Amino acid sequence: MILKSLFFSILLALSYTIYSQPDRWQQAIDYKMDIDVNVKKHQYQGEQTIKYTNNSPDQLNNVFFHLFFNAFQPESMMDVRSRTISDPDGRVADRIFHLPEDEQGWLKIKSLTMNGKSLEFHTEGTILEVTLSEPIQPNSTVTFQMTWDAQVPRQIRRSGWMNEEGVEYSMSQWFPKMCEYDFQGWHAYPYIGREFHGVWGNYEVNITMPSDYVLGFTGHLQNPKEIGYGYADSEPKKRKKKLTWKIKAENVHDFAWAADPDFIHEQASLNNGTVLHFIHQDNESYNQAWVDMKKHMVRSFEYMNEHFGEYPYKKYTFVQGGDGGMEYPMLTLITGNRKVKSLVGVGTHEGAHSWYQGVIGSNEMLHSWMDEGFTSFATAETMDYLFDTGQDQLHLRAYAGYYRQMRSGNEEPMDRNSDFLKTNGAYWANAYSKGETFLNQMGYIIGRENLNEGLLTYFDLWKFKHPNPNDFLRVMEKQSNLELDWYFQFFGTTVDTIDYAIQEVVSNGDKTKITLEKLGYIPMPIDLEITYRDNTKEIIYIP
Repeated sequence: MILKSLFFSILLALSYTIYSQPDRWQQAIDYKMDIDVNVKKHQYQGEQTIKYTNNSPDQLNNVFFHLFFNAFQPESMMDVRSRTISDPDGRVADRIFHLPEDEQGWLKIKSLTMNGKSLEFHTEGTILEVTLSEPIQPNSTVTFQMTWDAQVPRQIRRSGWMNEEGVEYSMSQWFPKMCEYDFQGWHAYPYIGREFHGVWGNYEVNITMPSDYVLGFTGHLQNPKEIGYGYADSEPKKRKKKLTWKIKAENVHDFAWAADPDFIHEQASLNNGTVLHFIHQDNESYNQAWVDMKKHMVRSFEYMNEHFGEYPYKKYTFVQGGDGGMEYPMLTLITGNRKVKSLVGVGTHEGAHSWYQGVIGSNEMLHSWMDEGFTSFATAETMDYLFDTGQDQLHLRAYAGYYRQMRSGNEEPMDRNSDFLKTNGAYWANAYSKGETFLNQMGYIIGRENLNEGLLTYFDLWKFKHPNPNDFLRVMEKQSNLELDWYFQFFGTTVDTIDYAIQEVVSNGDKTKITLEKLGYIPMPIDLEITYRDNTKEIIYIP
């Protein structure tokens, strides 16, 4: 009987620590697009064929598309929010409100069919609402065909033409993009400049531009010799008035690109053959910084491959554009006029998004800290590896940002829909600072080795599956054999604090009594370090 009980206990322990691959259905989508850009008017015509597979158990009677460019119009939700929030993003402020008509953004749908039949649709701000003529049944595939006209907005936030450094086109969030449908239903979020949630799929995008433009993009160029420049295997050809860049990207949830006549192109390779591309304006004041950036970014990606999981694509592009740094699958837009350490810092952060936004792909709108916070944690760890920033200072900025927001009186729960946060300060503190702090404290609770192993397991188990907070917690619980739901409930869903103090120290002969006081509501293990008169030290662990 004793042997049977022992055997049963061993089985229980094994079953608790063995990981099984999660089974969660995902929708699937294939885009084929043809884009013809009129650079004089900053407009383009587009048409796309979409094959959409409903892998859910649900019948779909409607579908929804994002029309992000519509945010760049006076009185849009993004404009009104920016003009009425107490702490507006300085890059936006009231700029949208004052855009002249020829600098506003819009996407106008001309036609839409499903399986050859015309559909009824209407636009609500940045969302296209579509009524289906017949439902999409579970485990079936349908074909949508769409044509549209678009005007690219003046660059204000992330996307647009002519940013402050003179980059002609930063083309992110630029096409009618299918909204995500998952186990929580549709996620047709209006766009106010925050986070995303998308369907993984394959893209074939043909972009027709004047021949003097060089492009950086998600995916792989299919006709380098026809294009004639920009890639190592191309051969210069006689220029035409317009050229079509034929690009394919597999298993990504978005597609972005940038274009400028003054772009130059460089590249470097990782040990595993992944190629990093660096595309920026030819500018004497910062060309050398971009050259120096290459060696650091090779080391950055190789470090992240080892510590956070293997980057699954064979290409990544750093392209000058946008309004700071912004991540998209296989590509980041980054302002280019920086010193090398700044380029590397922003490049590492945006590159790390490929792990947590591009491949793991949690719903950023609902759980922004699962992307931005984890990415910030990975950035700090990687930058320490690159530049030896010092372990004692590693996550200090994150804690400082969290403390600052906590003391401001404007703190809001970390795990709240990004669009529902009342201030931009609360968004930045929750998504970045508190998210990074959450992960670092997880290492304190379960041990740093468990955290390191758990992060690798988390990536391998949940890549391309849109995990939620409980999915992450379960990985860490199995890794550590500890219950952790209390930690997330306190730190993730409330504004309660961790705050312990020494209430009193009383000496009585050769004994000293130390009384601790719990001032904050969140419980936390304590490592109490005692220094004796002879300068010896002892750490007492209180669970």
